[in-house]
This record gives sequence, C-alpha cells and structure tokens, in this order.
Amino acid sequence: MSIVGSLWAGKGWPEVLKDVRVTVDIPGQQLSYEPFTADGLRSFYRPDLVAIDTVEGKRLRERSSPRASFADHTPATPWDDLHLAYFSGYAMWNYLNTPFMFALPGFSTEEIEPWNESGETWRRLKVTFPSSVATHSHQQVFYVRADGLISRLDYFADVIGGVPTAHYVSDYRDFDGIKIPAKRRAYRRNADGTPMTNGIGVAIDIAAVRFF
Repeated sequence: MSIVGSLWAGKGWPEVLKDVRVTVDIPGQQLSYEPFTADGLRSFYRPDLVAIDTVEGKRLRERSSPRASFADHTPATPWDDLHLAYFSGYAMWNYLNTPFMFALPGFSTEEIEPWNESGETWRRLKVTFPSSVATHSHQQVFYVRADGLISRLDYFADVIGGVPTAHYVSDYRDFDGIKIPAKRRAYRRNADGTPMTNGIGVAIDIAAVRFF
C-alpha cells in the first residue's frame, strides 16, 4: 500500500507510508503498519492505545488515550510518531471496514438529499458513529453511485482542527469476493460541498488485499 499527500508532509512525515504493509484486526479494532518510520519497526493502533514496536515484538514506546494528545492541534501542528500511528491507524481501519461497520451496534443512518456531480446523481447517507469507534468525525456523509458502490465521503478531520474534507474512492477491485476501492484521494472541501482540487491532502493506493 502507498499513502502519500500534503497532509503527511505538513505533519513532518513526507512519504513515510509510501510503501507499507497493513495488518487489520477487524473485530478488535486494531491495525498495524510495517515498516513504520524505519526498517525493523511497526506501529500498533487500538482506540485506547498506540505504540511503536520492533518487528520482533519488543515495545519501544506507547501512549494511552492517544486522541487526547491532539487537543488544540491545528493543520500546522507537527506530529510525533505516535500521533502518526493513531491518525493513520484509525483512518485506515475505518476505510477498510466501510460500509460493513455500519451494521455494528451504535451506528445510525439517514438518507438525505441526493447530490449531482460529474454528470451523475449520487444518493447520500448520513452516518452517525458511536463513541466506541474512533473516526474522523461523529457524523459523516457517504455518497453512493447507481451501482451501489460508495464514490465519496465527507467529514471534518477533528484531530487536525476540524478540516472539512471531500474524500473520493474509485478503482474498485474484487479481493476474495469483496469489492474494495484501490484508490482514494482526499481534498479540502469548499463551503458549497465542492472539492479544492488544487492539492491532494491524502492519496492512497492499494496493491493487494488478503483475508485470513
């Protein structure tokens, strides 16, 4: 997997996730990246704890209640490696579990007015997340194409100062019978809902997925 974009550079970690392997524990809401910031290291994410470990399993450092460490952060606030582990951890766990996680206890959904973009009409689903799931913002809007696949999601990235974001997904591929978007591009969002396409905040490209 490759994860790049201006967000990471602005936080002091340009291209640190450009070539990584991601391991996800779906029911445990856990995730790790390897390598993470250096060869021989990997991250550990869980909503209540983040850590940096060696690939042999030795814990080097950790942070409890990691979301609290983002208090008063702005888009310009630099991150340490544990900030990076938390944001990249919860974000990717959400992305890889959408829309399946909407069936978990505590989620609520509401269809709102449709949206026209790129000559298409997309249905929109407002999703309210439970506090048990770490995510970008408590409420998010998902745009659904005529074929039933998600094309975009809108949120406010709370831990980086509430940046309004339009996040596009595309290039759906079949991995073990499950369709997963292999391409993601996130942009700042204008007040009228349109994306600011003059700069890519986050670009994610997935090469392969294996379930086990």
